[in-house]
Amino acid sequence: MERRNFNQLFALGSLGLAFSSPITNKKISLAQWSLHRAIKINKELSPNDFSIKAHEMGFNAVEYVSSLYWNELKSRSIRNITKELLSKSKDNNIKNLLIMVDGEGDLATKNNLKREKAIENHIKWIEMAHELGCHSIRVNLNGEKQKESWIEYSSKSLSKLCSIAKKDKVNIIVENHGGLSSNAKLLANVMKDVNLENCGTLPDFGNFCIEKKDPKNYFSKCINEYDKYLGMEELMPYAKAVSAKSFDFKKNGEESTIDFKRIIDIVSSFGYEGYYGIEYEGLNISEEKGILQTKKLLERHL
Repeated sequence: MERRNFNQLFALGSLGLAFSSPITNKKISLAQWSLHRAIKINKELSPNDFSIKAHEMGFNAVEYVSSLYWNELKSRSIRNITKELLSKSKDNNIKNLLIMVDGEGDLATKNNLKREKAIENHIKWIEMAHELGCHSIRVNLNGEKQKESWIEYSSKSLSKLCSIAKKDKVNIIVENHGGLSSNAKLLANVMKDVNLENCGTLPDFGNFCIEKKDPKNYFSKCINEYDKYLGMEELMPYAKAVSAKSFDFKKNGEESTIDFKRIIDIVSSFGYEGYYGIEYEGLNISEEKGILQTKKLLERHL
């Protein structure tokens, strides 16, 4: 290290500032899907206690998943659930960032009635996001299989949802989440078409599979995958959140399928200052271990 640079760091250190920014400014949140087995399959954790669990694991911000509340909604109102989630997040000093919404209809279908119904189904989640203090809801763009019509109907639905969400100051964001939405170039074109301030993307490190061998099986082998590094570059100009997807790890702690440092460098190059939401999906270690491994990896490279 050159003497001048060393002296600058030493001077900052004497003020108690040296190296503080890279440590204290790391924004790492926990996505609820990382605990979906504990919540949905093993029934070890109530979705309503998510912020408590996140706090216990050292997080101060969370991202909810709508599908993990479907059973709750059979017997309770969404307003009642929202009140409980808000209370527990406040008690645990947790910041609510967004809600990932699934299973509410096809927003990219050419069928006007189905598209309007899907838009209507998302409104309750917009309202919930507003009450929780979330900045966004994440939606999926399912429906048409032809690229041109997919862009057209996706843009129409997003424009309408953004108009509805504007009064609540909620963003409508789209993740690369399978099918044509994982074609980053096409999704970027949708963003250009919509061109609204509260419309954006949620780039996910690892969700760039456009086509699987068995489309009905989430864990089926991918037979058509978009270049994840190119995809991140194409989606980051519109990013309002980022998902740090992880599956498995090498002995040195690095992710075995995704170059975290390369992707984080891409994200940083766009001046992104938001949270990195951990979304662990691996099966070789427990969910909690996978979450903490991913957190450690992010802290290493941020």
